[in-house]
Amino acid sequence: MSEEQAVAQPEIEGQVQRKGELDPELEARRATALAHVRKFGDPVLRTRAGRVDRFDDALRTEVLRMGELMEGALGVGLAAPQVGVLHRLLVYRVPPASGPATLVNPEIEWSGREQEIAEEGCLSLPGVLVDVERAVHVRVRASNERGEPVLVEASGLEARVIQHEIDHLDGVLIIDRTTREQRKEAMRSLREAQAA
Repeated sequence: MSEEQAVAQPEIEGQVQRKGELDPELEARRATALAHVRKFGDPVLRTRAGRVDRFDDALRTEVLRMGELMEGALGVGLAAPQVGVLHRLLVYRVPPASGPATLVNPEIEWSGREQEIAEEGCLSLPGVLVDVERAVHVRVRASNERGEPVLVEASGLEARVIQHEIDHLDGVLIIDRTTREQRKEAMRSLREAQAA
């Protein structure tokens, strides 16, 4: 999910400023980070990730790498399958938080009844923005990168980002959660981008 979407509207995985408004150094850093993110069509994005059972240095290194890629790509969330790793692991940072939060083996324990439709984008589906309905409030049980239990009660943008990233862990993309018309338009945009 992008910061652009998070700042302009509650969207997921993007950038704070519109493309073309970034300074050249920041744009180059973003392009380098995005080169490591799997894009639509990669089968890993449609595969359910497996539970993490080892909380070791390798996992902590993976978390650090994902946090750096998310920040470099100007994203607000990143799930392990997006970098080709089939672990139930995600990182996210919702402004004004200073650093990324980590959720390992996250499970939504509770979702509020109130739903909200907002525009979302995704680092794995460049240029695609669709309306997605999500719960406004969620409670998520997980572990951190050291294996310690974590309970997150999230609302608004934070709840939306977490739900978006957990979808990635289940092989679900934003185009699966939107209207048929928006899905058709998104698919057309993706085909045109791949052809170019």
